[in-house]
Amino acid sequence: MSLHFRNREPQSLAGLTRRTFLQRSISGAGAYWLARHAGGATLVRDPAAPLAALEPPMEPRAKRVIFMHMAGAPSQLELFDFKPELKKRHGQDCPAEFIEGKRFAFIRGVPQLLGPQFAFAQHGETGFWVSDRLPHFAKVVDKVSFVRTLRSDQFNHGPAQLLVHTGNQNPGYASFGSWATYGLGTENQNLPGFVVLLSGGKFPSAGKSVWGAGFLPAVYQGVQCRSSGEPVLFLANPPGVDRPLRGEMVEAIGEVNRLNYAQAGDPETLARIAQYELAFRMQMSATDAMDLHSEPAAVRELYGAEPGRESFANNCLLARRLVERGVRFVQLFDWGW
Repeated sequence: MSLHFRNREPQSLAGLTRRTFLQRSISGAGAYWLARHAGGATLVRDPAAPLAALEPPMEPRAKRVIFMHMAGAPSQLELFDFKPELKKRHGQDCPAEFIEGKRFAFIRGVPQLLGPQFAFAQHGETGFWVSDRLPHFAKVVDKVSFVRTLRSDQFNHGPAQLLVHTGNQNPGYASFGSWATYGLGTENQNLPGFVVLLSGGKFPSAGKSVWGAGFLPAVYQGVQCRSSGEPVLFLANPPGVDRPLRGEMVEAIGEVNRLNYAQAGDPETLARIAQYELAFRMQMSATDAMDLHSEPAAVRELYGAEPGRESFANNCLLARRLVERGVRFVQLFDWGW
């Protein structure tokens, strides 16, 4: 069944509510920011197809992204960020210039410096320093890009996670995946443009804001999928409802929402329509994409994946399957790595 809708903009500003004005102003600011930082490109999108693929403003080296966030990992200072000066100063009092006039949640008095607790050695042609805790990683170090020019004063997990994923330590800002789908759309209209996969039994410390759309329309927020059970909760038809009937229901709900949009002009109504229609299409496509049984046994063994389990290994394989099907951005969160 083909579901589509017409875009109906209010005919004048007379009926524009304060809330709608602010929402549209914020969205406009986001579009301006994106256009300015994308080489001055103009963002033109059909409101009836908010996730349609758009031409990038420049020739990209990457078309899709798999972003892995492993929370609870050892400090990078014990893995691949060797600090020889810190090793030399191990056990000394922290220099006054680092703590004077500052308040820290977990520090009292004058703390002592702690050097690396494991042995480091140089590896590969690059001679990059890697801890003995990562012997297999050390073998492929020449294929890895390290970014060591960033700094932050956020040391609590929640604000730090928000800063990494949204560029701001405060809630309410669009996440990395949301910006990617907002600016580029997605190549598969039967799957979300931004998919989130969790493992480890916990949510990120910053909550769902790390894959939220912030001030962008809600259609660009991440869609959480599962590697065991139903791929998306409540996606399957309830008892007594078949697919043709569900399609008629979605179309009827969409018509009511279109009437509401014609009266109020709230852009979130368009996002809701698009989400209902995407959910209907996902009933077939999501089940196929998330079925690891279709992968050869040898491939599953390479990943350490076991169909039916919720695990980081399963999610890594699922992420590959999703980007192969045109999903623009896949975000993996794993707790207790």
